[in-house]
Amino acid sequence: MTAVQDEKSVGYVRQGKQAYLDTLRTLSEASVEVHFDPFKDIDWDSAELEVRPDDERWILNDADEIGAHPWYKALSKERQIEIGMYRWAQVAKVGLQFEQLLIGGVMNHLVWSENNNPEFRYATHEVTEETHHTQMFQEFVNRVNPDVAGAPTYFKVLVPFMASAGAFFPEAFFTGILAGEEPIDHLQKGAMRSGGSHPAANRIMQIHIAEEARHIGFAHQYLEQHVPELGRVKKTLLAYIFPVIMRLLCDVIMVPSKQARYDMGIPDAVAREIWWKSEESEKLLRDLFGDVRLLADNLGIRKGPAKLLWKLTGIDGRASRFRAEPRAASY
Repeated sequence: MTAVQDEKSVGYVRQGKQAYLDTLRTLSEASVEVHFDPFKDIDWDSAELEVRPDDERWILNDADEIGAHPWYKALSKERQIEIGMYRWAQVAKVGLQFEQLLIGGVMNHLVWSENNNPEFRYATHEVTEETHHTQMFQEFVNRVNPDVAGAPTYFKVLVPFMASAGAFFPEAFFTGILAGEEPIDHLQKGAMRSGGSHPAANRIMQIHIAEEARHIGFAHQYLEQHVPELGRVKKTLLAYIFPVIMRLLCDVIMVPSKQARYDMGIPDAVAREIWWKSEESEKLLRDLFGDVRLLADNLGIRKGPAKLLWKLTGIDGRASRFRAEPRAASY
């Protein structure tokens, strides 16, 4: 609480270089001490994780946007289970495809890393963890529903080009990391707080949440350290593309593709209500970005004409008072 009061009284103070280096060292040590292997730490063939098409634990609860909708609640249990299994497998598939983008972009960034750059070690730890996440998510998809659609085609086509930003505009690329990681984190934490789902889904969420906390923290601190070093043109460009990146990648993560909606049988009218065309869903969209609004304010890039894009993309609102502020407290 003291830190929050201090920040309010004196304004945002950028973390010093030595403190940033200490943070990188702490993150690297944490990655060594606490890490997971999907084929060592998950007993995929155990009775507890057995995947059955009649298991009611796959039914989506109110923490899931689909599960909370009256259309879903009115379906038979068999259809609810079928959609629940598809939903979880789809989330995992899109998640691993986003992780593949992250891996490619970070590797492109590190190609240009100078010797003795401490960011190299932690970023490589992060990529190692992300490769394990892709294996974990793919194994889950293979067992739950190997026919899921995954990310939209346009996203898969653009992945190589977006990953190249890690080399020529890393600040924009790390913005993209947060644009994907923050919504995934919200979705998974919401599911776990509400009691979770099938044990297989719960286990991969537990692992992912534990390691993504470090990844999200690093992305925030990387931007806090490097955006102030940008020249005027690049910083102005970042101010304008920041909310656009946030919204576009959020939709890739949160909104099932057209094919996925067709596969689950979600009517278009229902989809519009669930994703951003109702008062409740508009609030959810804003709530996802309280922490990044705080970050953007601290960086001085959510002001002037650029702030209009936050409104136009539907992600404007009050910034969190501190990172991970409970969403109910932010409005």
